[in-house]
Amino acid sequence: MEHTRTQAAPGGARTLLLKNAAMLLTMDAARREIRDGGLYIEGNRIVAVGPTSELPATADEVIDASGLIVTPGLVNTHHHMYQSLTRAVPAAQDAELFGWLTSLYKVWAHLTPEMIEVSTLTAMAELLLSGCTTSSDHLYIYPNGSRLDDSIRAAQRIGMRFHASRGSMSVGQKDGGLPPDSVVEREDAILADTQRLIETYHDAGRYAMLRVVVAPCSPFSVSRDLMRESAVLARHYGVSMHTHLAENVNDIAYSREKFGMTPAQYAEDLGWVGRDVWHAHCVQLDDHGIGLFGRTGTGIAHCPCSNMRLASGIAPVKKMRLAGVPVGLGVDGSASNDGAQMIGEARQAMLLARVGFGPDAMTAREALEIATRGGARVLGRDDIGALEPGMAADFVAFDLRTPQFAGALHDPVAALVFCAPSQVALNVIDGRVVVKDGVLQTLELGPVIERHNGLAAQLANLAR
Repeated sequence: MEHTRTQAAPGGARTLLLKNAAMLLTMDAARREIRDGGLYIEGNRIVAVGPTSELPATADEVIDASGLIVTPGLVNTHHHMYQSLTRAVPAAQDAELFGWLTSLYKVWAHLTPEMIEVSTLTAMAELLLSGCTTSSDHLYIYPNGSRLDDSIRAAQRIGMRFHASRGSMSVGQKDGGLPPDSVVEREDAILADTQRLIETYHDAGRYAMLRVVVAPCSPFSVSRDLMRESAVLARHYGVSMHTHLAENVNDIAYSREKFGMTPAQYAEDLGWVGRDVWHAHCVQLDDHGIGLFGRTGTGIAHCPCSNMRLASGIAPVKKMRLAGVPVGLGVDGSASNDGAQMIGEARQAMLLARVGFGPDAMTAREALEIATRGGARVLGRDDIGALEPGMAADFVAFDLRTPQFAGALHDPVAALVFCAPSQVALNVIDGRVVVKDGVLQTLELGPVIERHNGLAAQLANLAR
């Protein structure tokens, strides 16, 4: 991949030309796939898409994408980035959701602000190198002075487009919740801090690099009042809402016992449905819930690796999409997935759907659509997820000349999902090259990983 640069014209937006791509997957309304394709970008937006021969010949920066497949940046709709500090913890390796959480809450109680920031950098680096350009993160535990600001600072440093979700837990074990009382917060403090974050950081504009989301953790860790008040706050400010829902059979049993409702009925009762809402998992969502979400445009973050790791089940993604439910892809926390490889997650989504519902349950192109356009829709965005004029200049490229794609070039788009997961050669976010020739440009990764591993060991020792 060859880059050339010239000085930008005075007073004009800097231009970027990507040319000669072996394949350009646009994910536009016509789902065009363009051989020898390219993009022309002014500033942070795409102004032209098409065959290289039809684009301007020069720009301030030119990228020769010969041998590469270029796609829209992948969109991650659910993550817990701090959990990259607690991957493969022995006590939680073979547990289902509630047992897994119970094992790890006592570890996470020792998190510090530095741990939040460094783990977020590590998680984002992993995402960027695997094809992700936009990610949400659901941070719901704030011990020892930790704040969502710690995650936001990391995103700004590394250059990722970020939906920072202000999670919360307010119902501890003494009140019938799952988390220990030591890690829950007062509800008035949660709402006040959420308001502060929205007023300080949220950007509602087109091409926004940072948005804030209101995100109580789950029905088994917050009260009805907090769910309702959170919805009122979110809608007052016009921001999105996010939580976990219907993740496994114990989740369903808890909802029926505590609330006398299914999770979907509970969400509807609290005002947690609509185009400004998305729920993580929904593995055990019933037909009524699927119909409700389809009618209201309520989104779902599908997290196949995590659902397999915790044996939560197989989400009926095809049924959801046929019902009109917006579905995006999520890697979930790095302690229930133990990775954050976005193109690998798309592959797993396709394979898991086929295990559960047959070989035609999800095609490779549908998996990529969920990971791009689907994720954008779930996050409430119309400026990312496709390569077409007027969209944000967020795109990634994978090198088709590597061993895992050998013999599959008759259909490079399908090969991207069917073949072994690959790392990106190029990642561009908001018109800025973040990964070049497979190397992260915005951060020296070695010292971050070394510090991350030191903090992970420290965290494990504190929990003993």
